[in-house]
Amino acid sequence: MGFFRRTPKPLESVHLTAEIGADVDLVTAAYGSVVALSPDGTHLAFAAQGADHSSRIYIRSLSQPRATVLAGTEGARDPFFSLDGQWIGFFAEGKLKKIAKDGGAAVTVCDAPRDSGGSWSEDGTIVFAASPSGNMLLFKVPSEGGSPEPLALLDKQPGKEIQAWPQILPNGKGVLYTSRTLAPDFDSADLVVYSPASGQRKTLIRGGFYGRYSPSGHLLYIHEGNLFAVPFNLNRLEVIGGPQPIVEEVASNNVLFGGAQFSISEGGTLAYISGRGETPKVAIYWMDREGKFQPLRETLAGYRQPAFSPDGRRLAVEVQEGRTTDVWVYDLARDTFTRLVADAGSPAWTPDGQRIAYQSVAEKNGEPNLYWRRADGTGDAQRLTTSKDYQFPFSWRPDGRTLAFTEFNSSGGTNWDVMTLSLEGDEKSGWKPNEPKPFANTPFNEAYPDFSPDGRWLAYGSSESGIYEVYVRPFPGPGGRWQISSGGGWFPKWSKNGKELFYRTTFNLTRGPASRIMVVTYTVSRESFHADKPRLWSPGQFTDLGVFANFDLHPDGMRFAVLKAPGTESQPSPNNKVSFIFDFFEVLRRKFQTESK
Repeated sequence: MGFFRRTPKPLESVHLTAEIGADVDLVTAAYGSVVALSPDGTHLAFAAQGADHSSRIYIRSLSQPRATVLAGTEGARDPFFSLDGQWIGFFAEGKLKKIAKDGGAAVTVCDAPRDSGGSWSEDGTIVFAASPSGNMLLFKVPSEGGSPEPLALLDKQPGKEIQAWPQILPNGKGVLYTSRTLAPDFDSADLVVYSPASGQRKTLIRGGFYGRYSPSGHLLYIHEGNLFAVPFNLNRLEVIGGPQPIVEEVASNNVLFGGAQFSISEGGTLAYISGRGETPKVAIYWMDREGKFQPLRETLAGYRQPAFSPDGRRLAVEVQEGRTTDVWVYDLARDTFTRLVADAGSPAWTPDGQRIAYQSVAEKNGEPNLYWRRADGTGDAQRLTTSKDYQFPFSWRPDGRTLAFTEFNSSGGTNWDVMTLSLEGDEKSGWKPNEPKPFANTPFNEAYPDFSPDGRWLAYGSSESGIYEVYVRPFPGPGGRWQISSGGGWFPKWSKNGKELFYRTTFNLTRGPASRIMVVTYTVSRESFHADKPRLWSPGQFTDLGVFANFDLHPDGMRFAVLKAPGTESQPSPNNKVSFIFDFFEVLRRKFQTESK
C-alpha cells in the first residue's frame, strides 16, 4: 500500500507588533528613523521621550520584555549601530556622539549641526549628513573623534541640493544617500550612490527617499508612505530590475526631513513603525471651552492649516489629496466650498479680508515662495518673494503692510527662520513688495509667527530649549524676549477681544497628548510683556497633524475651528509599538520570484 505525502504549504511570513518595553513615547516626529536594529538582529535601539519631555536612547534585547535607558543621551535622535553592534551613534545638541550598547559615558565624536543621519563603516569611519554652513552635505569622521571632512565631489550644487540619510555599503563599495533639490517633497527626491573608487556619483532611483541596502541584494526606500524594494547589484552599483511595494504605510516624513521609520538587520529582520505618509482624513469641528464639539464641515478630507477671515464668516484651508495640495475657502453661512488656487498651501488672510497670501510651488518653476490673490478668486496672483528656499506665510500685521512668514535658510546656516515682508503702495496704484527681513534667525528652528492685535508684538515658536516653546518679542524690535509656554508649545494665536494668547500643546507623558489648547493671560507695561502661568483652556482633544496647524481661533475669541477624525477618542494611545517581519529576506524572495513569472 502506497503512502501519499502532501506537499507542505509555504510558511506564512512571521509578522509581529510589540510594545517597545518602556513607558515612553517614540519620537516619530524626529528627523530620521527612531528605531535601529543591531546588525545581528538581537537588539533594538530607539529614541523615545519621557515625562521630562527630553528624548533619550533606549536599548532592548529582543529576548527580554523591558528596555533600558542609556544615561547621558538626553536630546538624542537618529540612532545607528556600529557594524560590530557594540556602539550606538546618535545626534544631540548639535553633536555627533556615541555610546556603548551596554551603557557608560556618551562620547562626543564631532560637531554635527542640523544632522540628517549617519552610518558606520567597517574601518571605523562614520559618514553623516549635517549643515554647518547652511547646506546639508555629507561628511566623514573617524569614530574615535576628529575634524569632519566633506565627502569628495558631493558639493557641486551648494544651496541647491540637500544630501541626507547616508548608508555606507558593504566593503566600502559606495555611499548611498538621498538627494533632494528644489522639489515639493522628498517623494520627488533621488537615491544616489557615491563611489569612492571612481569619485563619481550615480542616480539609482528617481522618486524616493531614505534608501537602505538590504543584504538580500535589494535597495529599500520610501515612496508615498510605502516601503519599496528593487533588486540591486552591489558590485556594479546598479539597479537590475523594477521596484515593487513591499510594506504599506510605513511612518515617514516626506515634506521637511525625508526620514523614515524602518531598520533591517544583516540576518533579515525588518523593524518598522506603522503610519500613513499622507494627511489623515479629518472633518472640521467647532470646539468650545468645555471641550464640546459641533460639526462645522463634516465632509472628510486632508484638511490642514485652517485660517479664519477677519470677520469670521469664511475659513480658508489647504486640502491635500494624494500629492496635490490646494487652497480652498469655506463660506460658513452659505455652506459653499470653493477652490481658490491649485498647488498651494498655508493661507493667511489680509486684515481687510480682501486677499489671501499663500505658498506655492507650481506657479514659480519649482521655487517655493509667497504669492497673494483676491479672496473672491478674481484677478491674477501676484508674486511677493523670490527665493530658492521654502517659505510659508502665517500672519499679517493689523496695518496690512507687513507679513510674517517662515523660511528655510539653506545657505545661511540658521535652518527655519521667522522673516517679515513689508509692502508699499495701495489697491489703486498697485502693491510693491520689499526685500524680506529676518526677525528671528538663530541656529535653532523658529516658526509659526503671529502678530498681536495691536501689532506691537510677535509670538512665534522656537526649538532652542530642545523642544518647541512659544516666545514673544516686540516688533520690529529691539527689546526683550519672554517665554510663554511651558513643557512644549507651538502655533501661537492671539485673541482679538482680550488679553489672551493661546497655543497648542506638544506631547509629553506628564501633561498628556498633543493638540490641546492652552491659554495665557498677559499684561503690557511700556516695553515689558508680563505673561501669567499657562493653563488648559479646554479638555477637548483633536487630531495631531505634526508640523501642520490643525486649529484656528475664531475672531470672537470664544471658540476654535479644529480638525478631527470623527469618533476618535479624546485620549489617543501612546506611540509605543514597533512591527517586525522576522523572515523579511524570504518575503523579498517570494515577491520578486512571483513578479518574474
